[in-house]
Amino acid sequence: MPSMLRKELPPIIVSGMDFDRLERLVAAASPESRTADFLAREIARATIVPSGFLLRGVVAMGSEVEFRDDATGRSRTVNLVYPDQADLDDGKLSVLSPVGAALIGLSVGQSIEWETPTGDWRSLTVLSVGGAGAVA
Repeated sequence: MPSMLRKELPPIIVSGMDFDRLERLVAAASPESRTADFLAREIARATIVPSGFLLRGVVAMGSEVEFRDDATGRSRTVNLVYPDQADLDDGKLSVLSPVGAALIGLSVGQSIEWETPTGDWRSLTVLSVGGAGAVA
């Protein structure tokens, strides 16, 4: 069945500090990890801004993010964290998860569509961004 999804990815912004740490995380991941490959592609296409720039409304590491699953219409709020801090029961989502990799660098109002490791397509929209990650 042909995909009805957009092919153009939204522009994303990542701080230099987040970029460096995410690059190291991807390099340390298993070569077979499709999610790490997806994250690598995302950070490679990002606009990198110097650490210390105020990035209001941009998803960064440590951000509290409210997003909507565009297929179900359900909203969810999570904190975007590194894998060693992830705890879904506490709302802490790893950047090395498919949703976490999709969220990094998006701005409020932006949507992204991507193929999951299982071959399904997902789409989400960022509704709000706050927390520690609001300052890069």
